[in-house]
Amino acid sequence: MLHWTVHLKGPERDYDHADVAVGYKVYSFGVPDRETTIVNYGDPIAVHVFNTVSLRWMKLPPVRTGRECHLEVPSMRWGFTAVLIEDIIYIWGGGTSMEYCNVLYGFDVHTYRWFKPTVSGTVPEERCGHSACVLGKSMYIFGGHTRLTGYCTNYVHKLDTTTMLWSQINTKGNPAPASDGHSATIIGTRMFVFGGQGDEWDLYNNIRVFDTEANCWLNTPYAQILPEGRSCHSAFAFNEELYIFGGRLLNLTFNDLWKFNPENISWKKVQPKGKVPSSMMSSMGCCKVGSSIILFGGYKHTNILDVKIEHGDVEVSDLYILNLSPNLKMLCKLAVIQYGLRRSGLPHDIRWELSAMTTNTATIVCTWISPA
Repeated sequence: MLHWTVHLKGPERDYDHADVAVGYKVYSFGVPDRETTIVNYGDPIAVHVFNTVSLRWMKLPPVRTGRECHLEVPSMRWGFTAVLIEDIIYIWGGGTSMEYCNVLYGFDVHTYRWFKPTVSGTVPEERCGHSACVLGKSMYIFGGHTRLTGYCTNYVHKLDTTTMLWSQINTKGNPAPASDGHSATIIGTRMFVFGGQGDEWDLYNNIRVFDTEANCWLNTPYAQILPEGRSCHSAFAFNEELYIFGGRLLNLTFNDLWKFNPENISWKKVQPKGKVPSSMMSSMGCCKVGSSIILFGGYKHTNILDVKIEHGDVEVSDLYILNLSPNLKMLCKLAVIQYGLRRSGLPHDIRWELSAMTTNTATIVCTWISPA
């Protein structure tokens, strides 16, 4: 039974980020902190690391190595993607205040060094709001809003990282609609595309499935029950099923969780135990680490009746953990927290874990300095 286990207030407020799980850590790339930083999209992108054991954030210092190396580092941006292939996190796409980007950047998770891989082939045009997912050693790019046409696209591109060759896939079948803000999730050898927003503000709510072996979009019948159309939601796969959380429908944001079963083409609304996130979230970071889903950041749409601020979007720093299969130890810790049971007689490691689960995090600034 799924269970919400942790809710912490983090130190950073941001929704322009892309995130990757590496072992027991989550790497988040984006703006340093919208609450305390004037965003300059020409500055190098910020890197934060969340430790899912200690439940604490670490902030890597900015790269300070001179102009030549500085050019190897992506600038701050929005609407970009990040994926992990072997030991390299690949950053691609996104937009700044001046332009969109189609340059590929690599980040080595062992050395923390940035570099620009040399690529060949048919490089996708500049875009933002696209999706990226990994199958084997290849990255698949779908959709997004392109600079060249000024419209959304529904093309599929592939980067083979063994040869660093880009190609545009000549797909068969009826493709998913052109959109940005959708999600694309790999289950087996198929890519499941859900949601997104089209050029005419259309919000989509049906699944489209792309078979990567046949390079074909499959005919997927409509399910009888469907979640509301949305964009900027979170998505992940678990036990060969697709889950979506949150998202946005025009000026509404959600905190609902839905599950899609590919075998019987059915949606089901899921209600995990525990305290459901009270904030209606979209554009959240979403990473699967072991049996847990780490959700953080993003924004909620609010109004004067909710909080004493002007009507609009509010960046948040909340972090939630959804445990997909909590063990007995976790359930016991949750009971101690829920009922306020005395902790003095518990083992030291359990008391430490309970404290980490209930103490809001502060950022630890790493003293590591980028090598010359």
